[in-house]
Amino acid sequence: MRPIKFAIAALAATLLSFAQAQAADITVFAAASLTDVMQDIGKSYEAKTHNHIVFSFAASSTLAKQIEGSAGADIFMSADTDWMEYLDSKGLIDHPTRKNLLGNSLVLVAPADSNITINVTDHFPLLAALGGGRLSMADPDSVPAGKYGRTALIALSVWPTVQDHIVSAENVRVALAYVARKEAPLGIVYKTDAMSEPKVKVVGTFPENSHQPIVYPAALTKDAQAGAKDFLAYLSSPEARAAFEKAGFTALGAAQ
Repeated sequence: MRPIKFAIAALAATLLSFAQAQAADITVFAAASLTDVMQDIGKSYEAKTHNHIVFSFAASSTLAKQIEGSAGADIFMSADTDWMEYLDSKGLIDHPTRKNLLGNSLVLVAPADSNITINVTDHFPLLAALGGGRLSMADPDSVPAGKYGRTALIALSVWPTVQDHIVSAENVRVALAYVARKEAPLGIVYKTDAMSEPKVKVVGTFPENSHQPIVYPAALTKDAQAGAKDFLAYLSSPEARAAFEKAGFTALGAAQ
């Protein structure tokens, strides 16, 4: 009987080890514009701690709705405060852990070989610059990058001229891809997105006062496992801040 007992004990130990490994997995729902930098930061964290990070990247609106509809995320990183506030108001995040982590800028991009030059200011000739093509931008009704973009174009008195010449994308990285593939002559994305794609170039930067400050808040969800707190803290570490800044973000780290 002793061999059987030893086998059972060994199996129990194996199952416990597997359960502990599974518990160490941290699931992060992050805005699509964070894709590259968060993957790099995740790898660095894994190398230090041996805890596995699982990412889901999409529009902040899509991720917030997924968190609302089901459990599974440990950390939410939004590209605006609106969708974080949406979840916060429903008691779906751990409010004391909420912090404004990053800042960004809004830019106008064109294919890298484009000859377009444009000064983004009041009444700038965006429609003429499109040359009969369409302006690529994330969905202005729900996706943060699109909302910022529409607000800026309205503030600059340009939106009425181009609102019927928009190709609406599910997230900012898709909007970027349309321009990179030359399916759209111009697009509105974040500065960090433009920096990540060699097939586009920045042809204009939107004035900061033309839209709300671009802020990326992060927080634990209400059901986050214990290990997620350490990764959230790591996002404000010198190593992570350096990675964010190298990618073009402004590291804020101001807790809310």
